[in-house]
Amino acid sequence: MRLAVVLPVAVMALVGGMLVHSCERGGGAGDRGPGTHARAAAGAEVKVEQLRVEVLEILPHDPTAFTQGLEMNGSTLYESTGVVGQSSVRAGPLGKSPAVRAELSPPLFGEGITVMGPTLWQLTWQNGIAVERDARTLAELRRVPYQDEGWGVCHQRHRDRLVTSNGSSRLTFRDPRTLVKTGDVAVTAHGKPLARLNELECVGDTVYANVWPADRIVRIDANTGTVSADIDAPALLGAAEKQHAYVMNGIAAVPGTDQFLLTGKSWPKMFRVAFVPR
Repeated sequence: MRLAVVLPVAVMALVGGMLVHSCERGGGAGDRGPGTHARAAAGAEVKVEQLRVEVLEILPHDPTAFTQGLEMNGSTLYESTGVVGQSSVRAGPLGKSPAVRAELSPPLFGEGITVMGPTLWQLTWQNGIAVERDARTLAELRRVPYQDEGWGVCHQRHRDRLVTSNGSSRLTFRDPRTLVKTGDVAVTAHGKPLARLNELECVGDTVYANVWPADRIVRIDANTGTVSADIDAPALLGAAEKQHAYVMNGIAAVPGTDQFLLTGKSWPKMFRVAFVPR
């Protein structure tokens, strides 16, 4: 329930010549996140680490991109964008303009993406389909039924499964070839359900999730659903920049490092960051 909560898809405003959305609806082995990988023992309370974002580099970002998904595969950055009539997938070198781009025609509303070797999946929000694409050209290969709201998606290669979100407090596991549901897990923080899970990034058994509509990321043990870290990411944009931007959404692990890329919907910047203790 992303747009349904706050914004009908058609509600937009043209500000300073830029299309701005006044509100919104609302993708290795091992854990590369900071701190100890927490697993919930039966009956034991898991300590939630309190982390913050440390900015290492500021990169350009298309301020017209209503970011729904972000993922790095090798040296290629993939990004999906939403809004009917503006939804797309882009791919190219980090910090540069996309080398290839594919559009989603109306009435499709693009959502999360994840790369699976030579192909990638792109979810749609409430259209009931997912699109499989060639990861190099972004050409559409096929469409498959998707019986849920599409929000975030990432691929756990070592478990051969997709992890998806739908804005609730549950993560759903899916067959990476058919997208058929194979299981799910309830996400909890301090023993309580944590809802509005949005864009996802898989790192081993860990899933990092944006929490809509906050400047907040959580680190989740996908096997238990337990939140092991709460990551605060305020004030990445200045006050003037925020007037033409919306919520943070987009998290991508930088391969071979402990770093991540963060951006948001209609943000003019992308940030390479580390997660460090508050």
